[in-house]
Amino acid sequence: MTEKSIVHIVDDEEAVRTSLATLLEINGFVARVYGSGTEFLDRVDPSVPGCALVDLKMPGLDGLGLLRKMADSNIKVPVVMMTGFGEVATAVKAMKAGAADFLEKPLDSEELLTLLNRLLSQAVVTAEVEQRKEQAQARLAKLTERERDVFNGLVIGKTNKAIALDLNISPRTVEIHRAHIMAKLEAGTLSDLVRLGLSLGDRP
Repeated sequence: MTEKSIVHIVDDEEAVRTSLATLLEINGFVARVYGSGTEFLDRVDPSVPGCALVDLKMPGLDGLGLLRKMADSNIKVPVVMMTGFGEVATAVKAMKAGAADFLEKPLDSEELLTLLNRLLSQAVVTAEVEQRKEQAQARLAKLTERERDVFNGLVIGKTNKAIALDLNISPRTVEIHRAHIMAKLEAGTLSDLVRLGLSLGDRP
């Protein structure tokens, strides 16, 4: 585990928060505890990879309500819903609302740790993808509208001639735009441009 392997524990019972935090820290996780969903929303940093253990039944903002608030605020932290006996139907509803998984109380330690390791690995990968996407968007913002059109053609494998035909410009003009694009994006090769395009995630 690394400092970024954060597990947020959201439960109104202090004893539950303490026991879970102790278990996780013994096993190399970084535990953050919150006595309510509102406190979690106020304090969480969604830019840091992690996941959350959330009690389904809490006074005030319950687990389902917290999921809705997270969606409204674009907080993309995977949530494992902790449910009591007989709450499986509600837990399924929580998964439909965006929860990554659910566990029944009393929690099985081995099952919990396995699930958290999987979710945290996925969270780190997702964060890295989002970071590359943001960096790519920032770099592409340097391009003019016409250069962006040429870039779009290049990253899907079109030739200079085909791009020129699409944009109703000469192949020589495409070459000039291409040189400007390479310089602005600090790309050494065409493959660098393709990788940059693919990092946006919405390219063909």
